[in-house]
Amino acid sequence: MIITDTHTHLYSEAFNEDRKQMIQRAIEANVKRFFIPAIDSSYTEAMFQLEADFPDIVYLMTGLHPTSVKANYKEELDHVETQLFQRRFVAIGEIGIDLYWDKDTLQIQQDAFSYQIQLAKKYKLPIVIHCRDAFDEVFEVLESEKSEDLFGIFHCFTGDFEQAKRAISFNMKLGIGGVVTFKNGGIDKFLNQVDLEHIVLETDSPYLAPAPFRGKRNESAYILKVLEKLSEIYLLSQEEIASITTENSKAIFKV
Repeated sequence: MIITDTHTHLYSEAFNEDRKQMIQRAIEANVKRFFIPAIDSSYTEAMFQLEADFPDIVYLMTGLHPTSVKANYKEELDHVETQLFQRRFVAIGEIGIDLYWDKDTLQIQQDAFSYQIQLAKKYKLPIVIHCRDAFDEVFEVLESEKSEDLFGIFHCFTGDFEQAKRAISFNMKLGIGGVVTFKNGGIDKFLNQVDLEHIVLETDSPYLAPAPFRGKRNESAYILKVLEKLSEIYLLSQEEIASITTENSKAIFKV
């Protein structure tokens, strides 16, 4: 069984004390593919070091996270574009809109989101979307950029069934992580109406640990709890869920 974690911040400072042991725990749990989203230029070197340490299982994205869209965002976007010119990445992410932390930056968040979608189209790469308290705003940008070249993952999907269908209409897979195990998460109520071909697994570690680890540091090995929950929801074996979602990740990332 091969499990794919399509979204994990393995370079995070939260893992500085035990990174290699934490990754080894995940490997022993059959997590063999780790996709690493970017935040901003301050993490670039740490991401490259992670890739150097684990070259056969780690795949890097580049991008500017919406909560890092500040006054200098155009410089950060230049950094993203320079990175794309210099080497290969598997996706542009995580990008999007976050109105939980800062509503005042909406306009420049939209600008950065649109610009990075255009970069993704130019380089024929998927996008990985961060959306928090901003479904309408994210969908508005996706609608304006809609094309056959637009595809990717709606990371940490927490919307309702109608929003799920709309995300899928933009050629997005739904990234399902720890939230599906929360008592009041909500998505477990309708997820069985979404075909598994539209689903990928993720942890978003060190954030959003699944039950029973909720509130603690998340790590990629905990994706087993997400897998268990999806097995219950879809009435399929964990092996089948792992196989289908890994194939879905290959369709998106082309690796």
